[in-house]
Amino acid sequence: MSDTHISQHFETLAIHAGNTADPLTGAVVPPIYQVSTYKQDGVGGLRGGYEYSRSANPTRTALEENLAALEGGRRGLAFASGLAAEDCLLRTLLSPGDHVVIPNDAYGGTFRLFAKVVARWGVEWSVADTSDPAAVRAAITPKTKAVWVETPSNPLLGITDIAAVAQVSRDAGAKLVVDNTFATPYLQQPLSLGADVVVHSLTKYMGGHSDVVGGALVTADETLGEELAYHQNAMGAVAGPFDSWLVLRGAKTLSVRMDRHSENATKVADMLTRHARVTQVLYPGLEDHPGHEVAAKQMRSFGGMVSFRVEGGEEAAVEVCNRAKIFTLGESLGGVESLIEHPGRMTHASVAGSALEVPADLVRLSVGIENVDDLLEDLQQALTK
Repeated sequence: MSDTHISQHFETLAIHAGNTADPLTGAVVPPIYQVSTYKQDGVGGLRGGYEYSRSANPTRTALEENLAALEGGRRGLAFASGLAAEDCLLRTLLSPGDHVVIPNDAYGGTFRLFAKVVARWGVEWSVADTSDPAAVRAAITPKTKAVWVETPSNPLLGITDIAAVAQVSRDAGAKLVVDNTFATPYLQQPLSLGADVVVHSLTKYMGGHSDVVGGALVTADETLGEELAYHQNAMGAVAGPFDSWLVLRGAKTLSVRMDRHSENATKVADMLTRHARVTQVLYPGLEDHPGHEVAAKQMRSFGGMVSFRVEGGEEAAVEVCNRAKIFTLGESLGGVESLIEHPGRMTHASVAGSALEVPADLVRLSVGIENVDDLLEDLQQALTK
């Protein structure tokens, strides 16, 4: 991370970190360096360290510096997708025979990566309720090299005490990995709470406009950052320059968007708790949420994701999704527009039959930044029989 940033306030860093004015023209927005290779001043005479855009690209460098600054980390790395970032991390940290503790509530793609890809490489994994540090401790074995956490989790919005689980991981000599996609660095900074690595799907809130796919890793340790950078180059699933530019643009408005997402989601969750057809609302901002106190301690506010369960089972939940009009039926999350989905049939179909299987009557909302009264009216009509 550049040491030229005097201010440590998030909103200022989001706009300025990595966003150095173009030295040639003075353009205040970093250019899109849509280039594969770079002229050298003699053999090995690299300009700024750039030789080939898989290894490094100035637009990607700007994003990586921005991400490191926002997470308070030593090194940021940008990838072609969130799963590409996870794959690089796992192949850097682990060897055949190693063990990882994963949460009992995780993104379906992450579970698929462990269960169907990494397991074939000889890496073992087991499931724990990461909201309970004692359960994490019990799941750790002498072969455990990493503990994986999502908080808030996807799709049940579970909360993990990052500092407590960081201590458990440290005691075992394991790295703590925190997927910070739902919270974003604006609402939560896991590295400051003891995590070793933060994972992001940049596709979601960081990009914020449903127009880019990307992923990121940010490390607390420079040495681990260098190891990951080596594997990033060796494996090659890097973020392209235009994708990097889109995420860098999105980061500038992250704070104001997350404030609105959180405000709207709080009102949506409150309405759902009072609806006769809703049997349970999962939102860490609700005082009766089991993780509310921990979330209030480690988060700035509670985010834009809300899940709820519907009276009438799976078919009723699917019908609610189909009836929504302003809430668009679709996968992904974190854009300015509101989305609705049925996790059991969509984003989490890959966990069916496993310890991570989600309730069939569950509906997940990504609450956007539209006028909240319109969102409430849409949900009310979608819930009408």
